[in-house]
Amino acid sequence: MRVIIAAGGTAGHINPALAIADKIASLVPESNILFMGTQTGLEAGLVTRAGYAFAPIKAAGLQRGFSPRKIARNVKAACYFITASQTAKRLIQGFKPDIVIGTGGYVTAPVLKTAAKLGVKTVTHESNSLPGITTRLLAKTADRVFAACEDTLKGLPPSDKYMVTGNPLRGVFCAQKREDALTSLGLLPGMTVLSFGGSLGANKITKAIIDLLKWEREKGDVNHIHAYGGNGRKIFEKLLHENDVFPDNERTIFAEYIHNMYVCMAAADLVISRSGSMTQTELKAFGRASIQIPWAGATENHQYYNALGMSEKGAAVLIKDDELTGQKLIQTVERLYDDRNLISEMEKNAVGLATPNAADIIVSEIIKLVNS
Repeated sequence: MRVIIAAGGTAGHINPALAIADKIASLVPESNILFMGTQTGLEAGLVTRAGYAFAPIKAAGLQRGFSPRKIARNVKAACYFITASQTAKRLIQGFKPDIVIGTGGYVTAPVLKTAAKLGVKTVTHESNSLPGITTRLLAKTADRVFAACEDTLKGLPPSDKYMVTGNPLRGVFCAQKREDALTSLGLLPGMTVLSFGGSLGANKITKAIIDLLKWEREKGDVNHIHAYGGNGRKIFEKLLHENDVFPDNERTIFAEYIHNMYVCMAAADLVISRSGSMTQTELKAFGRASIQIPWAGATENHQYYNALGMSEKGAAVLIKDDELTGQKLIQTVERLYDDRNLISEMEKNAVGLATPNAADIIVSEIIKLVNS
């Protein structure tokens, strides 16, 4: 089977694409898989490190607003769409794929649109609760549209080619028990909080976390694992010093980036995070209670709708970014600290939203489509 996968921009687009590619490679070992994405995006590094062939295409997204800078950006994006379509046509005709798969990002629309015009079967996957403009555009021409959840379908025009599959994840989850995960991390027994917000727009979370750390220190039996992000180290260390909060090697782990996320997720009783689609997928797969603070700058505010979906089903607590304060975060964590039954209920609700075999479902449908 010859497969082209178009994905780019964020890990929420790229990781599902890699999960689908891995599953295809395992089920149909003779498959030939080619990724298409931008040379400057995350996809170039992630895809090549995963061992897949990569073909670069220039693409850019449209900006809302009418400032001179945004108008110039949109003119550039429109030009890139034309050239990307031309590049995609050349690559598709040369590669001769049986199917073209898209999982989001600026490059997805020109590649899948071009493939459909050339008569190649196409499928697209939407990982968020609120479908993006690319998915809404491709829903008209794609042979199949795979959706993260039922809420995703509410934002799409009626069709019989949609399928709710969940979001595919790469690899095998760490099966460690909480106690074993805590031991492997060198932490003492106790309620464990895991927090991260990424380096983009997370300073507000970092400031609230500092207040929470002071409260946790007073409690004395709370562990905290926090990732401050690539751009957050200076402000995090400065705030620790100003608030007399210092690392306790038996209760705290502070890092720029969490490389052993599955171990930390296994150890956690509560996760505090943004509401990206893949973070939510991991929370569901592990069955973890969470406090979600959606990033207001996300395209079409899709992170808010991701968080809203989980909070309405009792699997998370939603705090809007503009409502986040250290005191509000402390009050929310304290309520869960005092009511472990509520945490257990949230965990059950999170597991109930998981689709652990998402990659199998998607690839099974892809194989059926290719063989039809």
